[in-house]
Amino acid sequence: MKVQKICVFGGTGFVGRHLVARLANRGHTVRVPTRHPQRHREIEILPGAELVGANIHDPQTLRELLTGCDTAINLAGVLHEHSNQSFRTVHVELPGKIMDACRATGAKRLLHMSALHADAAKGPSQYLFTKGEGEQMILQAKELAVTVFKPSIIFGPDDNFYNQFANLLKLTLVLPLACPNSRFAPVYIGDVAGAFEAALENDATIGQSYELCGPRIYAFKELVEDIARMLGKKRLVVGLPDSLAQLQAKIFGMLPVKIFTTDNYLSLQVDSVCSCNGLEALGITPHSVEGIMPAHFADDPYDTLRQAARRS
Repeated sequence: MKVQKICVFGGTGFVGRHLVARLANRGHTVRVPTRHPQRHREIEILPGAELVGANIHDPQTLRELLTGCDTAINLAGVLHEHSNQSFRTVHVELPGKIMDACRATGAKRLLHMSALHADAAKGPSQYLFTKGEGEQMILQAKELAVTVFKPSIIFGPDDNFYNQFANLLKLTLVLPLACPNSRFAPVYIGDVAGAFEAALENDATIGQSYELCGPRIYAFKELVEDIARMLGKKRLVVGLPDSLAQLQAKIFGMLPVKIFTTDNYLSLQVDSVCSCNGLEALGITPHSVEGIMPAHFADDPYDTLRQAARRS
């Protein structure tokens, strides 16, 4: 293994935290820029990790961050637009600036997080459309050694997706759900981080794009019902017809804290499942939701063992 100096953009997010810890513990030197270093001091205790206060949208700052680095990893992405954070700014303009900074500083390797079924031609939502634009631009950068990853929804004990629905299910007996028949193949955070690490150590991944999925496909309604079962809660999950799903997205999209928007609704019109799971090509056996999440959601992870002991 070649030890590298790596700059991880988006390194304080869900995927970033796991990947930075993995890379640092493997002996790499990892630089993590963030606007709010005071919120992420736990990164500084990792061996070889450097937390830097920075505005990554500034081209000169990007060049300074990448000076002396072998590799750039871009994990930056947003699910909801805000007044100072548009899909285009984060998914298209920022990757372009990172590419320019790589060229200026001599960082030859670039790993980029896109999204499953991102499409610059037919993306039904601005999220998928702009993710597709950024991905297309990265893959056309022939002078850089690029690899792109396109995951389905990513799960883990500290994720947003599963935990958000778990919190909703704890608060209500009936949960109305938009797009109940949309399909997902949730992929474990450890497998996603492993895919990035594998690509760093394998030049055969250069110029390639990898879809990342877990071992099982779920309908959205089935997935949420499974969360309720893992919580040990009896809940009624009601699939909304399309007209009410659109209305729900419109109303929720006007709330100060974004949970579900019209753009999210449009993204759900495309099933988040792999046509070819890249984890296998990278030598990674995907972990299942059932193998990871029940212990996290259980009030007492040892209760099942005690009940089995009493029965026996």
